[in-house]
Amino acid sequence: FPNWMYKYNLTDTREAYDDKQVVTEIMARCFIPTLITTTSWESFHFIGHEIRITEAMDCYGAVVWPSALVLCYFLETNAKQYNMVDKNVIEIGAGTGLVSIVASLLGAHVTATDLPELLGNLQYNISRNTKMKSKHLPQVKELSWGVALDTNFPRSSNNFDYILAADVVYAHPFLEELLITFDHLCKETTIILWAMKFRLEKENKFVDRFKELFDLEEISSFPSLNIKLYKAVKKNRRRRGNAKAIFSRIWLCST
Repeated sequence: FPNWMYKYNLTDTREAYDDKQVVTEIMARCFIPTLITTTSWESFHFIGHEIRITEAMDCYGAVVWPSALVLCYFLETNAKQYNMVDKNVIEIGAGTGLVSIVASLLGAHVTATDLPELLGNLQYNISRNTKMKSKHLPQVKELSWGVALDTNFPRSSNNFDYILAADVVYAHPFLEELLITFDHLCKETTIILWAMKFRLEKENKFVDRFKELFDLEEISSFPSLNIKLYKAVKKNRRRRGNAKAIFSRIWLCST
């Protein structure tokens, strides 16, 4: 092999090895009970706590997906750089609440949001895992993407330091509404931390659309899981152009 090809293969092999090591460590945080019970649940270990999560296997939003584990692991291992203590944090598509619980245990003021039919299980998981453990009691609120945003989350009161999202982009028809929701909740200083599993071409199209409104940086990649972790901030007004014009365009992702 030429020298450049040898170096490329060596780098590629090292990255694959590093990916496998980190993914193994992340997945080791999860304990699945062998005893069959009437309620589906899993146990996770983050921030020195055992976090027990009740799931509902008949609903996508009530299952812990690998992207959530990736984001939890990142928050724990990068707690100095992304300090959650006393920060205002909102999670969109919180599902079972695992990411919100970890952010809360790290000291954040957390608002966990999802569809109304998921709020009961979400509230149950958050309460049982943060009560008497977290500095600030997390809130659970309904958030249907793109619906009544000005009423339920007025821009004047949106002072979120972080928006957390794990696996919110998949085969659903509300990608445009998701983009509008990201834009609505963000201030100029808000940081989005977003873990995303790539499955279909729609994911790539959404990322392209997302880049029209936000400066997007890939901060970690897990090829074996097909997951990428992104950091994003709002583009300034001059660079992002007319957001209303962007939203009004026909979006290929929705077709």
